[in-house]
Amino acid sequence: MARDASLLARAAATGESVFSIYSWEKPTLSFGRNQRALGQYDRAGITGRNIDVVRRPTGGRAILHHREVTYSVAAPVREGVSLRDSYNQINLILIAGLRSLGVDAEVAAEGSALPPSALPCFELPSAGEIVADGRKLVGSAQWREEKAFLQHGSILIDDDQSALPSLAADPEGEAATAPPPPATLRDLLGSTPTSGEVAAAMFGAVAELEECAGEMLGEEHVRPGALALLPEYLDDNWTWRR
Repeated sequence: MARDASLLARAAATGESVFSIYSWEKPTLSFGRNQRALGQYDRAGITGRNIDVVRRPTGGRAILHHREVTYSVAAPVREGVSLRDSYNQINLILIAGLRSLGVDAEVAAEGSALPPSALPCFELPSAGEIVADGRKLVGSAQWREEKAFLQHGSILIDDDQSALPSLAADPEGEAATAPPPPATLRDLLGSTPTSGEVAAAMFGAVAELEECAGEMLGEEHVRPGALALLPEYLDDNWTWRR
């Protein structure tokens, strides 16, 4: 998350866009920027199950990152291009990448924007989110500043979101609500793609749809900024501040 926040600052300073794909070293529960987590999730129980916890710089609701891949886009704000316009453009890339894997993905036409809540991200698709077989496959959120925006989201390889209710502090509370089974690449394809295969499909879609020829961004351009922000994202008091 510190890395994504660093890329947001870099986009504002340089005017360059970066598309990233990454996976997680261990199961990690992420909260949205303004999501209420304190008292909703069992902090001690989560630690006892060796699950990491982080708060995202973007909005949205809780996601359990494990058997999935996360994409992120950090880009400058362009004059006349709305948040929705940029969201739609990124959706085109995601759908192209998913279809190259053999997934019949599409944008959900119905649904409303979901307010911050202890409910899980994959409870319901919002209008504009990516679904397959009528179920949510990609959960995305965006944070926009004056000069740049960050959008990232989770592409499910398998279903770990059904485990989220077991992390709730109150068995009767919002966080204990069992989401309907989401779409997963394993179910849709009948086999389990690797994170590398998903990444290759997404980078291929970027190369196909974007006008500028992309190039790899060296670690030296990202790491210093990420390390400067890391203490905040490692601070449990900040993560559980609300």
